[in-house]
Amino acid sequence: MAGLSPVAEFCASFAVAMGYEVIVCDPRVEITAGFSMPGVEVRGVLPAVFIAEGGCHSSTAVLALTHDPKLDDLSMLEAVRTEAFYIGAMGSMRTSSKRIERLARIGGLDSEVLERIHAPIGLNLGSKTPAEIAIAVMADVLRVANGV
Repeated sequence: MAGLSPVAEFCASFAVAMGYEVIVCDPRVEITAGFSMPGVEVRGVLPAVFIAEGGCHSSTAVLALTHDPKLDDLSMLEAVRTEAFYIGAMGSMRTSSKRIERLARIGGLDSEVLERIHAPIGLNLGSKTPAEIAIAVMADVLRVANGV
C-alpha cells in the first residue's frame, strides 16, 4: 500500500483477512507512528522507491490511498512499469481525471499504460466511510484477482 490513511488501515485489515501479504510504505513518521496491525509490515520509505527497487510482482496489488500526489502519483508512475495485477488510486472522478492527465504529461505514459490504473479505485458502491471505501477497494482487487 502506498501510504497510510484511514482507508488504507481498513484495506490492510481486510487484505490480511483475505490472506494477502501486506506492506505499507510511507515515509511520513508523523502518520505511521503508533500504527501497528498484526500481519502488516510498515516500511518508512517512499512507496515509489519500494516499487522501483523490485517490491512488486505479478501477485501484487498497488493501492494508493492517501490523496497526496507526492505519494500516490509517484507510486502510479512506478507501478505501471511492474507486473502488478492491480494498480489503483483513490479519488473522485474529477481528481482521478486530473491525476491521469498529470501522469500522461509528467510521466510520458500513453493511454494503454494509463488504462492499467483503476482510478477511481474500487467498485462503485456509493461508499462514503473509510470502511465502506475499503470494502469497495478490496472487492475490486478480489474481482480482478479472480478474473471476473
